[in-house]
Amino acid sequence: MSITTIALLVLAPFLVWRFYQRLKAMMTRQRSIVSRHYTGLGVFAAMILVAGSEVTTRLPLLGWLAVGTAAGIAYGIWGLKLTRFENDTCYFTPNARLGMVIAMLFFARVMYIGVEIYANQGSGVPTPGFTDSFITLLALGLTAGYFGTYSAGLIRWRRALKKAINAA
Repeated sequence: MSITTIALLVLAPFLVWRFYQRLKAMMTRQRSIVSRHYTGLGVFAAMILVAGSEVTTRLPLLGWLAVGTAAGIAYGIWGLKLTRFENDTCYFTPNARLGMVIAMLFFARVMYIGVEIYANQGSGVPTPGFTDSFITLLALGLTAGYFGTYSAGLIRWRRALKKAINAA
């Protein structure tokens, strides 16, 4: 076993723990900032569109991306129903478990791809592309669908809040 392998084995749990801690801090009560919601919607929509453009000629993979996105949208709608909104202060508290499950699932898939690339290093096996696996596309669609829908729901909530304030 090389020193690089040992270093990766030691650092991987630390990386997972840091990602988990960062996510946990993000899944608490937070102020709604509309520009962040628009940015989130744009980024996650772009993730789906870029991945979709990569697999347009491979219909089974495009189907898996669509299934993941549809499931993510449904999961996002459920997440919005479980969110606690504070209309008087523009704060919201997301359901921490839902968001963390989705984000950790995607993070695990990215980590797996990294390990696969590292393990195949120098073996002559071609490096796997990010959109070559249906599992990756399913995880990507699920993640982007969930967080994109969540961002869109927060934008909708803020618009309704602004409309109510202007009507009063």
